[in-house]
Amino acid sequence: MMIPEKMAAVLLTGHGGLDKLVYDRHVRVPTPADGEVLIRVTACGMNNTDVWVRQGAYGTEDDPSAVSTWRRQGNTLSFPRIQGTDTVGDIVGVGAGVDPARIGERVMVDFSIYNRDDDSLADIDYMGHGRDGGYAEYMVLPAENAHVVATDLTDVELATFCCAYLTGERMLERARLAAGERVLVTGASGGVGSAIIQLARARGAIPIAVAGPGKEAAMLEIGAEAVVTRGKGDLVEAVHSASRGQPIDVVADLVGGPLFNDLLKILRPEGRYTTAGAIAGPVVQLDLRTMYLKQLELHGSSQGSRADFRRLVGYIESRKIRPLVGGVYPLSEFHRAQSDFMAKNFVGKLVVVPDKR
Repeated sequence: MMIPEKMAAVLLTGHGGLDKLVYDRHVRVPTPADGEVLIRVTACGMNNTDVWVRQGAYGTEDDPSAVSTWRRQGNTLSFPRIQGTDTVGDIVGVGAGVDPARIGERVMVDFSIYNRDDDSLADIDYMGHGRDGGYAEYMVLPAENAHVVATDLTDVELATFCCAYLTGERMLERARLAAGERVLVTGASGGVGSAIIQLARARGAIPIAVAGPGKEAAMLEIGAEAVVTRGKGDLVEAVHSASRGQPIDVVADLVGGPLFNDLLKILRPEGRYTTAGAIAGPVVQLDLRTMYLKQLELHGSSQGSRADFRRLVGYIESRKIRPLVGGVYPLSEFHRAQSDFMAKNFVGKLVVVPDKR
């Protein structure tokens, strides 16, 4: 196929509001370097990280120490940046050292930038932050990060998985969630939360969801054993009732904020708490007595390893998990897509697709 010189893309031009996201139809199409492939993007899922980076929630150039441990090697974000992690597309070009036979493959992108050869995540970055991502018509990436997935799912459906499910799988792996154990999932209707419900079931575990009013039926439909409605009564008592008095082995928390101490109270002795987000507030009060007297484990988690990604692909191919498409938007209506995303009136993932030409 003929590859154009220019493409449409959404450029993040700085930290701030939606005005910092600019739809530009005259961005140069990137050229694959050695070991890279060029893909024609067909779909890209939206994530909380897109919003938090735009808002500067991880620290900014003006206050780079705001989250001093997030990127130990320093800030890798520069402007303008094309965000977008959950990318699906077709390989249309290859750089030196890549087999030209790969042209034509439909691939799902492992968005992680691995700076080490092992599975440690101590030094990791991601596409859409350290380099350009998939909110564009074309994208270049290392060939090893472009994976063929043996599935008949559509491109939009496939674009719902990577960031949310990889994040969720890493959380459960760190917390060592095992078959037969009960896991309480906060923020369960969002991308990562709904992923964790399915991933817990794939492990043979029993997920209990905490979700907003009106989303109870959707949570049960995707695999939750029971649902606790957020903000309705005492959380500790509500979870005890939902679990029928059975212990909670793991809390997978995506909310934080005022819920935090109640979540630690809910855990059984020697239980495990794991978090990869804090949509209700990142700064919490921790009563250390709860932590040490109950012998609790607290795990922070972000992104996932190569091994986590391989398990995710296996779950997709074996149909142990299924896509949850909450909405589809053209790239040119990115502001509307992200506004709807921040409103959280959906279940699953929102997906952005290039405009039809």
